[in-house]
Amino acid sequence: MDAVQVNGPEDAVLDWDAIDWRSHEDNVRRLRQRIFTAVQEGDLAKARNLQKLMLRSWSNTLMSVRQATQRNAGRKTAGIDGEVALTSPARMDMAVRVHQSRRSWWPRAVKRVYIPKAGNRAKLRPLGIPVIMDRCHQGRVRHALEPEWEARFEPRSYGFRPGRGCQDAIQAIYMTCKGSTAKRVWALDADLAAAFDRIDHDRLVEALGSFPARDMIRDWLTAGVFEKGKGFAPTEEGTPQGGVISPLLLNVALHGLEAAAGVRYVTSGKSAGTTKTGSPVVIRYADDLVALCHSQQQARQVKARIAEWLTPRGLAFNEDKTQIVHLGQSGFDFLGCASRDWRLIV
Repeated sequence: MDAVQVNGPEDAVLDWDAIDWRSHEDNVRRLRQRIFTAVQEGDLAKARNLQKLMLRSWSNTLMSVRQATQRNAGRKTAGIDGEVALTSPARMDMAVRVHQSRRSWWPRAVKRVYIPKAGNRAKLRPLGIPVIMDRCHQGRVRHALEPEWEARFEPRSYGFRPGRGCQDAIQAIYMTCKGSTAKRVWALDADLAAAFDRIDHDRLVEALGSFPARDMIRDWLTAGVFEKGKGFAPTEEGTPQGGVISPLLLNVALHGLEAAAGVRYVTSGKSAGTTKTGSPVVIRYADDLVALCHSQQQARQVKARIAEWLTPRGLAFNEDKTQIVHLGQSGFDFLGCASRDWRLIV
């Protein structure tokens, strides 16, 4: 069986079906854990070195290619180049090409299509489909960037994060509002208008700091879109929905929203990590958020603070979907779950 040296084990073989996936999964998992730990300990220089190691890792390349070409639901959907990789030889060839071009790859424009919205199928939302090579490279970069920000992200951010989901956000709301002694009975139920499409590029890249693949991320952001019947258009803001790394970039762009809203946590003692008395609680799932407050006045103040914080980032509230409500009156729906104090309503 032929072997190839691909900046990894010299005995790496060009046989997709013979790959020891358990070994490569362990390699990526351990490296992610080391990046996470280094950031938690404040050793940014060590974290950067580990991220460079991740970006050079053959295991990382294999895992990213498998996710994009074999596991992802959109694996049969091509970008503007019409290329897919649906057979074992094609996937192996893709992995070698991705690994060899990890320093020289230049992002391509995404293909824009429109799909029905989940809540209202009569309306369409834009979806940007990167070429398959870009999806694989984005997976590589995500594995290096995600553990750094998982060590930094705010505790009540739940959307597009490993090990978290809708049920965790709903539980956080319940735990804050349950019981007859609950104090936070006013809610700012908010939605951000076209968040993916309006993220300010400069602010986002600045937030990434000295991340080794920052320039490649900037190139993805500005690669442009190609739409049938309209041709090519440059992208001056936003990150395309449909990109592998786009949800992570949205979370990076929105990091700091809790602090901007005035949320304060206990930092020491047995109650460390709990919200301070009098502080609002902000629970966010991607671009949907709810701020649980003690009074209507506090809810209005939180809304004003968040709006001011969002403006320089190119974002704003969708006023049609943003409201301040009392839990004992109309309440609110968040992620398809009704949140109301039924004792007061009845």
